[in-house]
Amino acid sequence: MIITPGYPGVAFTTSVDGDMRGSPTDREAVADRLEISRSWAVVDQVHGAHAVRATAALNYGSGDALFTTEPDLPLAMFTADCLGVALTAEGAVGVAHAGWRGIVAGVVPALIGEMIDAGFRPVRAAVGPGIGPCCYEVGVDVSDRLPGFTSETTWGTASVNLRGAVLAQLDGLDVWDAEACTRCGAGFHSHRTDATPARMTTISWRT
Repeated sequence: MIITPGYPGVAFTTSVDGDMRGSPTDREAVADRLEISRSWAVVDQVHGAHAVRATAALNYGSGDALFTTEPDLPLAMFTADCLGVALTAEGAVGVAHAGWRGIVAGVVPALIGEMIDAGFRPVRAAVGPGIGPCCYEVGVDVSDRLPGFTSETTWGTASVNLRGAVLAQLDGLDVWDAEACTRCGAGFHSHRTDATPARMTTISWRT
């Protein structure tokens, strides 16, 4: 598990922690280790930009971002190459699921905007492990959607820098970045590597 230094209320699991989407037992073990509720607010992630305000530990249906002002209510996003992003404001926290489609759709700015509209301006962000430009081979259908963030894999094919695109959308916030690639780094679930159904999670909660 990755506990963000100096950023209380944020954690990113790794493959060592198990399957956060498919195994309730693994989720409970993580919750107990973090000393948070075993019941989390979640959404059915659809690679869009819909952000939801959570008031209880429920599944809020289709969406790719959550925020809450409730104490003791963990928010979770599940990933296996996409980036998990956690936002912290005075009195509120938020999480977003940021793959290339969500980044293009503006899921991170949408979450920031919803939090601001509710009266809670994010001041800090943490970005978890995700596939890096070193390994994220894409076609022109993707690279053309992310101008300014095109790159090259270590084997010389076209890629995009999802992390760079997310960091650009977090401009002005105090940001902690895991700087880890889920495909070539050790200890991560990676759908690109083996089409695994297992997922890691980005968890945020009010402290």
